Amino acid sequence: MVAREYVIYTDESVKGGPFFGNFYGGALLRSTDVERVNGILREAATSAGLGREIKWQKVTAQYLDRYLTVMGAFFDLVKNGQLKVRVMFSQTRNVPTGLESYQRANAYNLLYFQFLKHAFGLRYCNPGGQPIRLRLYMDKLPDTAEKNAMLKGFLAGLENSVEFRESRILVPRDQIAEVDSKKHIVLQCLDVALGAMQFRLNDFHKAKPEGSRRRAKRTVAKHTLYQFISQRIREVQPGFNIGVSTAAPTQADRFKQPYRHWLFVPSSSRIDANAKVKRK
Repeated sequence: MVAREYVIYTDESVKGGPFFGNFYGGALLRSTDVERVNGILREAATSAGLGREIKWQKVTAQYLDRYLTVMGAFFDLVKNGQLKVRVMFSQTRNVPTGLESYQRANAYNLLYFQFLKHAFGLRYCNPGGQPIRLRLYMDKLPDTAEKNAMLKGFLAGLENSVEFRESRILVPRDQIAEVDSKKHIVLQCLDVALGAMQFRLNDFHKAKPEGSRRRAKRTVAKHTLYQFISQRIREVQPGFNIGVSTAAPTQADRFKQPYRHWLFVPSSSRIDANAKVKRK
């Protein structure tokens, strides 16, 4: 049975990396599952001895096992269908062309809008059903109050799009909020998953301290956590390829699939010949 209300937590990460940037992530769940899902994750964090905020930047060799425990619980929820996770990013060498000054000045907001409009496949979530309301919890936005208010206005306007009207999806303005990630453990776990993806896609797992032949212990720990997350993703998405958009056998799978990546390519772009190229 389709839920009457969905809650979507959103976060963003690296704007520009050597190979990939503009990372946006989201986790979707039924509003009726919010209390239970948060309880499961808080219990996992407490049992692992992680009393403070969980963040990708805080992953170290000392805390690796604790993060593996919590992220294992997070991906158990993904596997059981209680969470859907989406990650969007762009390739640095794809440079947008033909942008107007307004688009350049508001690139962050426009990408956020595209992410929420398309990444979850919401247009396929409610064929012929009763209206569905969205509640959006965004990690605190980095821009000015004016631009943040503009973004929230954009997102509320999603319900007027053809896709959302046809699927009877409502996005009330008073249900769009910036939240403190310290109080939302789903958002904390999303930060770790998003961080792991940008870490691996930008080859930060290969980094070595200057003058050293070996990677730092922290880098090795983060790579181990990424590999664990990647393995868990492949349990629900066999053949998963981190650097491309996840294939969907049918249009409806864009919503149904538990985990998806979206490599965002501007409608008009050029290849930057001077950009770094990943080598296998």
